Amino acid sequence: MDTKFRFPQEIEDRTVYVRPMDSDDLPEELRAQVGPGKQIYAIHDGDGDCLALALDRSAAFAIARVNEMAPVSVH
Repeated sequence: MDTKFRFPQEIEDRTVYVRPMDSDDLPEELRAQVGPGKQIYAIHDGDGDCLALALDRSAAFAIARVNEMAPVSVH
C-alpha cells in the first residue's frame, strides 16, 4: 500500500471519487499488505477506474489534493 503512483496529468476533469471498500475485495497481493476484513478507501476517476488506494479517508483526500484533484465522497 505504500507504492508511489503518478496521477495522469492530462485529465481534463479533475474530480475524483473517494469510496470505502472492503480489503477482502482486493487482489491477493494487496490484501496481504492490508490485512483481511479492513475498510480502505479507493480513489476513482469519472469513468470508474481505480487510480489509487488509501488506508483511511483523510489520506485518500490528501492524496487527491496533493495531485491537484478535487475529491468528493461516494457512498
